[in-house]
Amino acid sequence: MSSRKEPWGENVLVDFDDGIAWVTLNRPEKRNAMSPALNAEMRDVVEALATDDRCGVLVLTGAGESFAAGMDLKEYFRMTDGAPDTVLLNVRRTAEEWQWRRLRDYPKSTIAMVNGWCFGGAFTPVCACDLAIAAEDAVFGLSEINWGILPAGNVTKATIETIGYRNALYYTMTGESFDGRKAAQMGLVNEAVPLENLRERTRSLARTLLEKNQTVLRGAKLAMKRTRYMDWEVSADYLYAKMAEALHLGASENREKAMKAFLDDKSFKPGVEHFKETK
Repeated sequence: MSSRKEPWGENVLVDFDDGIAWVTLNRPEKRNAMSPALNAEMRDVVEALATDDRCGVLVLTGAGESFAAGMDLKEYFRMTDGAPDTVLLNVRRTAEEWQWRRLRDYPKSTIAMVNGWCFGGAFTPVCACDLAIAAEDAVFGLSEINWGILPAGNVTKATIETIGYRNALYYTMTGESFDGRKAAQMGLVNEAVPLENLRERTRSLARTLLEKNQTVLRGAKLAMKRTRYMDWEVSADYLYAKMAEALHLGASENREKAMKAFLDDKSFKPGVEHFKETK
């Protein structure tokens, strides 16, 4: 790390915990609504953590009882009404930069830990994160229809890709809310757990990711995101190329050790312990 001031501490907090960077949206008095200032700080935070050795897994959450109540209507909309196009474009670009452009293809694993209210614009970073865990009683909603606006900023695309066509239409058109259990059922998050277990479950998941070969893990997650839009032939060629890239970048030693442990020593049984725990 350089000696320059770290780009968090006002609207965003960052705590390091043995390879995990807990990134917290910190406007609890506003339910962590995402203002232009918060978005600018988050853009700088995700950029800094991408090359910070203290961060192996980035966990995104919110302070207090909310994850994020979406975009700050007063600061994001009313304060930019009538502003020059250049101002509005810059505000929008800053929000998009961290909420999906960077998080979607982040070089490190990302987990959204949804601890409470998650509305509108907050869907985008949740969907952009690789994985998501929610409190069972967390409240989700696409309330834009009630304010006379559309779920923009790629909220619509993020939602339809995760919860499906009919579900996305229903919640977009009605503005109704749903809880963490329903979010898990629809695939918006991977699972929902009691709030008192949320941080520990998220930490356990992060620890699992940190144990993997990071070069292979990065290649695997990006390959999954890319191949969903490819046909079968292009996908096969792409995956062989990505595997060759991973081996070139340092995965070969890890593969050799794992193969020896599994085939020769019989000491490595990946996935079996987790399977036993869930039986």
